[in-house]
Amino acid sequence: MESGPAVFAGTVFTLFGTALLLWTGARVLHRAPVAHGVSPVASTALATVFGVLFLVLGVWCLTRI
Repeated sequence: MESGPAVFAGTVFTLFGTALLLWTGARVLHRAPVAHGVSPVASTALATVFGVLFLVLGVWCLTRI
């Protein structure tokens, strides 16, 4: 019964982290801004860090089942 929220949270975090990394990679590949009005290097770095963080958090949640 207690594994239901862990599965949901792990799935959501993993999907969001993967989508954020894919989106950031596509924007960088097309040389488009990741965030408007922000330094390109800072926005790319922050988006990558948070994408990896959410992906790791999701995998960690899924290993706790």
